[in-house]
Amino acid sequence: MSVGAIGDLRAVLGEGGFRRLFAVRLVSQAGDGVITAGVGTYVFFNASTFPSPAAGAAAFAVLYLPYSMIGPFAGVFIDRWSRRQILVWSALVRAVFVVATAALMAAANRGVPLYVAVLAVLAVNRFFLASLSAALPHVVPEGKLVMANSLSPTIGGVVSALGGIVALGLNAAAGDTERGAALTVLVGGGCYVGASLVAATMRKDQLGPDRARWRGTRILADLTEVAAGLLAGARYVLRQRGPRAALGATGGFSFLFGPLFLMTIILYRNYFYPTSATTAEAHVTVLAAVSAIGYACAALITPPATRRLSVQAWITLMMAATAVAVALLGEMFLQVSYLAIGFFLYLGRQSVAICATTILQEEVADAYRGRVFAFYDMMFNATYVAGAALFAAFMPASGRSAAIVAVAAAGFVAAAIAYRLSSGRTPSASAHASSS
Repeated sequence: MSVGAIGDLRAVLGEGGFRRLFAVRLVSQAGDGVITAGVGTYVFFNASTFPSPAAGAAAFAVLYLPYSMIGPFAGVFIDRWSRRQILVWSALVRAVFVVATAALMAAANRGVPLYVAVLAVLAVNRFFLASLSAALPHVVPEGKLVMANSLSPTIGGVVSALGGIVALGLNAAAGDTERGAALTVLVGGGCYVGASLVAATMRKDQLGPDRARWRGTRILADLTEVAAGLLAGARYVLRQRGPRAALGATGGFSFLFGPLFLMTIILYRNYFYPTSATTAEAHVTVLAAVSAIGYACAALITPPATRRLSVQAWITLMMAATAVAVALLGEMFLQVSYLAIGFFLYLGRQSVAICATTILQEEVADAYRGRVFAFYDMMFNATYVAGAALFAAFMPASGRSAAIVAVAAAGFVAAAIAYRLSSGRTPSASAHASSS
């Protein structure tokens, strides 16, 4: 890390408001890790070894589409209610849904009610995370947003992974029983309560929006205005060249990421280790660790890179680099090559996400920021599911498809070119160039 980047890191951590918002994220994402691992070991264990591409795509749709679709509706309220209050109350609501999930687990329920309870937890979580992103510019100077966006979600992801490890240990200690799984997810619910308490230490108006735009708790009246608010947000972002291009880049990368991720899981289960699901899962764990390293490296290299290049140029470069990695390594169909692909996919995806988030924070007016981040969240997840579903129709049962690798690599090249042509040189780029 360069001297300038270290200085930016110190400046970000020196902001008291950022430290509190960061603490809210870390405590909450620790709970996310516990919940995900706890539920995964109880219900979704087989989902990581998908027996067919179609089953894998269906699992993606169940996990991502329902709560992604409500994101834009949440964004309207994020722009109209105190974001500090949203953080406080959404964390508590999640804790309530976790209690319901734990009760269903203790009753050995593995049916629709459990799925509904888990999806409710995930739905509120997207509301919570979008609020965190929209609030960040209120506690970090504009010139330090790249560093803040590198630090917050990356360390949050690491803490979430640690929470998952803790959950696995708790489940093992409890003998992998239904009651043990219920107790494990309750630990995650306790983290959500803790996040709410930390958020409550901030002022109600500290995270925006301006008090003049605050609305009361007239839920029914507010809901009738949601559609109009969403339409206004869509019209706004379509008029903004930089944010529009950033959303497009995010969607394009996720659309290609989805089928590659699905194909990799299928390869490990049905091609590399067709006779042993246990062995396949053990090696997928190694793949996850290598991918996590790529994810973390994005936070290390993106801030210094964007001190020398614009964030727009870095997005273009990372998409092009991902295309090269997929093209050179994908058609080998060797386990070691897919470890490398996992590293580069997560490096590229998180680098693009950091830059896109920064563009949206800097170039979207605060009155629209919550809606735009909700659109961003939907773009990130819905295109991921759409890509997996589309390519699953052509994916062989073994997962081995040179054609899909070639199309994905070409797609990344096309996405890089399209973004470069559509983004232009925005004020964000100029600001970063002048600060280096």
